[in-house]
Amino acid sequence: MGSQMIEIEFVESYEDIDAELWARCFPAPLEGLFWYKTLETCGLSDQFKFSYALIKRDKVAVGIAPCFLHDVPMSLVAPPALANLLEIGARLFPQIGFQRTYFVGSPCADEGTIGLLSDVALIDVVGPLAQAVCARAAKLKAPMVVFKDCPEGAEAALDTVTGAQKFFRIVSYPGTVIKLYGQSFADYLASMTRSHRYNFKKKLRKSKEILDLETSYVKRPDDAELAELFALFMQTYDRGKTKFERLSIEFFEKIRDTEPAWFILQRDRSNGRMLTFMLVFKLGDRLINKFIGLDYARAGKTFLYFRQFEAALNFAYSQHCLELQSGQTGYRAKLDLGHVMVPLTNYCRHANPLVNLIYARVARGINWSTLDDDLINYYNLHILGKAAAATDAKNDLKDEAD
Repeated sequence: MGSQMIEIEFVESYEDIDAELWARCFPAPLEGLFWYKTLETCGLSDQFKFSYALIKRDKVAVGIAPCFLHDVPMSLVAPPALANLLEIGARLFPQIGFQRTYFVGSPCADEGTIGLLSDVALIDVVGPLAQAVCARAAKLKAPMVVFKDCPEGAEAALDTVTGAQKFFRIVSYPGTVIKLYGQSFADYLASMTRSHRYNFKKKLRKSKEILDLETSYVKRPDDAELAELFALFMQTYDRGKTKFERLSIEFFEKIRDTEPAWFILQRDRSNGRMLTFMLVFKLGDRLINKFIGLDYARAGKTFLYFRQFEAALNFAYSQHCLELQSGQTGYRAKLDLGHVMVPLTNYCRHANPLVNLIYARVARGINWSTLDDDLINYYNLHILGKAAAATDAKNDLKDEAD
C-alpha cells in the first residue's frame, strides 16, 4: 500500500454511512445494510450497542467494520467446570458472571465480515483497525476485544495482530454449509452418502405416513402468521444450549420487510396449525437458513426438522441457489443431512496482560470436540485424521529423500 494512509472513524448508526458504500462493501451473498438496519431498529439496545468502524484510505472511505458492545455471560465462553462455578458465584456477585466485550462482527451472523472495496486488502488495514478498536473498547470500559467468527480467508491477515498487538486465536463454533449439485432435490439425494441418503429418506417416509403437511413460501407473513411463527421460534430458543442473542417479535416484524427475507411455513393440513417455520435469506446464489421454529409437542417421531429441511432444499433449488448455509450449533442433524463444517476463528485480546496470557493458554486446549459433543466424532475423523494423514505423507517424503 506504500505511503497511503489508513484512518479509522467510528460512527454510531448505519445511517451515518452512505448506502452505496454499504452495497459495494457487502455485496451478495454477504448480509449487509438490510441486516444491520434491522438489528439496530428491532429493540435489541438492551443487549447490544452497535457502532461501525469506517475505514478510510487517504481520507476516502473504503471499508466498514460492524462492531457491537455486549456483556457476554462467562458461562457461555468458559470451560464447563469453570462455567458452573461462575454461574454459582454470579448469584452473589452478578458482575463476575459477565465479561464486557467489544466485538467486530455481527451478534447473529455466521461470519464476522469486515466489508472492503474490491481493491482494498484486509492485511493492509487490519493493523490500524485493531489499534482503533482496542482504543475505543478502553473508552467503553470493555476490557475484552474480539474479532468474531472470522472465516479461513481472513486468517492470514488477522494472524498479523497476534504479534505486537497481543491478540490470540480461539476456535469458534463452525458454520455449516451444503453445496447444491444438480437441479433438484433428487440431485441432492444422489449427492449424499449411501447411509445418509437411506436414513433421510426413511425419516421422510415415516413422517409423511403420520403427518400431512402443507408447505408455503411466504414473502411477507401477516401479523397473525408472525405471532404463530414467533411462538415456534421461542420453543426452539428455550431448548437451545447456546444462547447469545435474544430476539423479540419486533425483529421478525422488521425483517419481513427486507428484500432477501423469505419464510417457509409448514402446517398440519388436517387442522391448519403451524408446526414449523424457517426464516431464510436469498442472497445471490446462497440461501441462508437463519432461524427456525418447531412445535416440539409434535416433533418426536414425526421428524419435523427433516420435513422442514426438505422444504428448504426444494426452495433453494427453485431459486437456483448453489449452496445452503445453515449456521452454527445443532450439528447432529446437520451432519446427518450432509452438511460440511466451515472453520471459524475468534481473535481476542484482554486489556490486562496477565488475564490475556491465561486466556490465550486456555484457548489452546479448545477445539470442535470440546465445544460441542456432537462434533467429537467429526473432529476425530476429519480434523485429526487429516492431520495424521498429512504427517504420514510428510514422513514418507522424508524417507524417500533419505
